Amino acid sequence: MSRRFHAPVVLPADPSCSLLRDAVVDVDDAGRISFVGPASSAPEFAGEETRLTGILVPGLVNAHAHSPMTLLRGMGGDLPLLRWLREIIWPTEAKLKPADVRTGMLLGSVEMLRHGVTTSAEMYFEGEQLVDAVLATGGRVLVAPPVIELPGMDWRSTLAAIDRWIDADGLRFGPGERIELGYGPHSAYMLNPDGLRATAESAAARGALVQIHVAEAAAEDVEQRKEHGSVPKLLDSLGMFNGRTLAAHAIHLSDEDIAIFAARGVGMAHCPGSNAKLASGIARIKDLRAAGVAIGLGTDGPASNDDIDLWEELQLTAMLARLANDDSTVVTAKDVFLMATRGGAEALGRDDLGVLEPGRWADLVHVDLDDPAFAAGLDVPDEQLLANLVWAAGSRRVRDVWVAGEQVVADAEPTRVDRREIQATVADTAARLRA
Repeated sequence: MSRRFHAPVVLPADPSCSLLRDAVVDVDDAGRISFVGPASSAPEFAGEETRLTGILVPGLVNAHAHSPMTLLRGMGGDLPLLRWLREIIWPTEAKLKPADVRTGMLLGSVEMLRHGVTTSAEMYFEGEQLVDAVLATGGRVLVAPPVIELPGMDWRSTLAAIDRWIDADGLRFGPGERIELGYGPHSAYMLNPDGLRATAESAAARGALVQIHVAEAAAEDVEQRKEHGSVPKLLDSLGMFNGRTLAAHAIHLSDEDIAIFAARGVGMAHCPGSNAKLASGIARIKDLRAAGVAIGLGTDGPASNDDIDLWEELQLTAMLARLANDDSTVVTAKDVFLMATRGGAEALGRDDLGVLEPGRWADLVHVDLDDPAFAAGLDVPDEQLLANLVWAAGSRRVRDVWVAGEQVVADAEPTRVDRREIQATVADTAARLRA
């Protein structure tokens, strides 16, 4: 049914990051937003009205994650990236059964929803299990099954399977178009040029998003840089940037690489928490923004971060950019809030998410005020209220979440699945993987 949400403050994530006081968001019976604005100018409404006590914001967009890795959380946490992958992660992942991936994704989806993250862009194996898990929790996901060269894996077979899946089910499906399918060529160092080119061609032919790791660690793609000048140059020469592309991490970029991203419309998923923990480096956020590159924020996997709380990435993005540029004004609270919402949607090539405006999906998050962060109340200047939300409160007071107008979190607990039962299953699975 159609529904009206009436809140003391609404943050629609418009380009100026304005705050609407005493405002409403109307949702039609299809789960899309039909009106956003001050209550005083709202149209006549005959549907159900929900009165909220705090701040209403768009669902956050996690632009890069490997959420089933909740099963591997805490493993090898003090190793550098390549050793962590080769010695810990890949050998453990080889033990995973399809049902394990569903279990890990269930927990990851619940964790994100409870933090107000309604959409995640996932690169992981057993894509059908990811889809099934997210349909169960009520979240939203962009699935990119990895196309990768590892022992026992044939990239051609993987690519053909993704092609068949998209051709059969379409790019988007499920209630409220909760599922989007795409391609996940892992990286230029884990897939040969023929595989990269073929993946780019399949994706472009179908209008599908490509999610790919780009220049994450200085030591990972030395040969590619030596032969082609840079990873972006290599990918561009193979047609990888001819369609919708999301470059995850993208730390070790030159000025020319950034110009390529901007010219080709490549989106970037910035993952400051994972990058800092693995000592991969600090991305050039100031320069990427100046070039007009669409930047979203990502948590990366919960085995390398180690949580899936995108609010922490807001804070880290601003702090690391300020340190890297010796400038406390280079990235503001407004900037990072927009990166986590409309910026993530833009980086993913989605114009139906990340913003509260008519026509977009009603993915909504209610942040209540029962917290020291909001002790001064709502009657403070807009800039101060936004600062308290971003810098002080974060995800702590996320209480209610709706996806396509359906409530999937109520009073900080999922409405569709049993969180404690999922956690118990994860514990059993993790114990088996350690054995």
